[in-house]
Amino acid sequence: MQSLLLPTYFIDSDHPAVIAYTREVCDGEQDLRRCAIKLFYAIRDGWRYDPGVVSLKKEELKASHLLSKDSGYCVEKAVLLAACARAAGIPSRLHFANVTNHIGTERIEKILGTRVLVFHGYTELYLQGQWVAATPAFNRSLCEKLGVSVLEFDGVHDAVFQEYDPDAGKFMEYLHDYGSFDDLPYELMIAEWRRHYAHLFRRLGNKEVMVLTDKPHTAE
Repeated sequence: MQSLLLPTYFIDSDHPAVIAYTREVCDGEQDLRRCAIKLFYAIRDGWRYDPGVVSLKKEELKASHLLSKDSGYCVEKAVLLAACARAAGIPSRLHFANVTNHIGTERIEKILGTRVLVFHGYTELYLQGQWVAATPAFNRSLCEKLGVSVLEFDGVHDAVFQEYDPDAGKFMEYLHDYGSFDDLPYELMIAEWRRHYAHLFRRLGNKEVMVLTDKPHTAE
């Protein structure tokens, strides 16, 4: 368990920006569960969910890098939550799965060539003697736009995308589970993306990216 409190390459919980952000959000809160709740909501709504252009540069997948942006996708936001949790003294790890999303996905399905979202990521936090899953990916305004219930987190129950949304019908299905990891499994993630989305890989400027938008230059 002690290793899940330590910084790693991607979960760089010792980065000054991560430490400062964690302190700002937790604001002196001593109860780790309440601190985790504050971090979840701050990251869920502090960054607009946007998978338009996914950088494959390792340094741009670090938790600290997301702090320099105003948007991110599920993996980036999960890594940041894991880093902030460790900075606050909460053991954390990452979990990945392949899922299907049945709501508001016509455009993205056309680009992907499939409705399967490969390597969807979320965070697991060790709170009050148990692991609790937390998915900070979809911000409130996006959920409202898609007409699905916003995901809430109480630090006790898992907060993962519900398989059935009472307002919108079937929303998210989990198809394949990769399990939990102490750090972002970069090589595995890239290999899986290449296997499923080879047509999306291209050069953009001086870096290789995976493009899920019709206007990649706007997401640089």
